[in-house]
Amino acid sequence: MHQVLWNRPIELGLNGGDIFMVKGPSDALTCLAGQWPRRGPYYVAARSACRAAIAGRRTPDEARRLFIFAVEEAHLTAH
Repeated sequence: MHQVLWNRPIELGLNGGDIFMVKGPSDALTCLAGQWPRRGPYYVAARSACRAAIAGRRTPDEARRLFIFAVEEAHLTAH
């Protein structure tokens, strides 16, 4: 199984000042499974979309968009 990657990685600023480079849905799931500060509706949608993108049921761009919404919902910074 090949790794699904985004065309544009996301540089994510986590609480505590750590920076994490999110290159695709697998990296996003790792972030979401950790100490994610707010697990609201976009968090749930992003997890689902990332899993679906890895399985080929959704596009990587859909997963990326929902991950960015989850980042904003959690009041984190992304570049």
